[in-house]
Amino acid sequence: MSNLGQFDSDFYQSNYTIDNQELSSEDSNAYGHLYVSGKQPASDQRQPAFIPPEMLLPSGGEAQLFQPASSPDYYSQSSYVDSFEEEPPLLEELGINFNHIWQKTLTVLNPLKPADGSIMNETDLTGPILFCVTLGATLLLAGKVQFGYVYGLSAVGCLGIHTLLSLMSSPGLSCGCVASVLGYCLLPMVILSGCGLVFSLQGTFGTVLALVIIGWCSLSASKIFISALDMKGQQLLVAYPCALFYGLFALLTVF
Repeated sequence: MSNLGQFDSDFYQSNYTIDNQELSSEDSNAYGHLYVSGKQPASDQRQPAFIPPEMLLPSGGEAQLFQPASSPDYYSQSSYVDSFEEEPPLLEELGINFNHIWQKTLTVLNPLKPADGSIMNETDLTGPILFCVTLGATLLLAGKVQFGYVYGLSAVGCLGIHTLLSLMSSPGLSCGCVASVLGYCLLPMVILSGCGLVFSLQGTFGTVLALVIIGWCSLSASKIFISALDMKGQQLLVAYPCALFYGLFALLTVF
């Protein structure tokens, strides 16, 4: 039992005193005060890290803006935007130029006006298709369903005159250019078909008017062909097959 008492006394024996408790409480309060105020003891303060001179602010105190270095992707994107802005309009890519259409129409309406060969030597089928549809529509309003004849005669006539012009001139014209010229010169025939809605063309006046329209169409077409192919002195030779071509349309319109 004596050994057990000695063990208990040794077990509970400690150097901890009340003075140590007061000191530890004061230390905890001091450290708590430092924690609340956001300060550290001088012994715990760390040395500031090394900062390169180029990262420091200048003496004036003004901050410098960061300017990123140029990259090839930026230039490629800007060049893509510039190329997109420089692209022609969609109608011009499709070959539809309203200014040229208007100039060709005025050239056909005025047979005495000289034709511009640079404008006429184009494959522009917007106006010809419009005039063919208008001619078929006016014939339909007059009670004549002739759309098939209009398109069939146009195709056969374009191939025939294209072959004839290729034999008469060395440079020649494409089939699309021939179809464009013949289609634009079909405009006076549309006027004749419109007149057929107002009065009857089966008479002396209608026959004379049809002959005038045929001469108008053939004269305008031959003038454009002569200007585009530079065939001086051969307008009558070109106007004769054109008159035969437009004479077929006049027969469809009158009868």
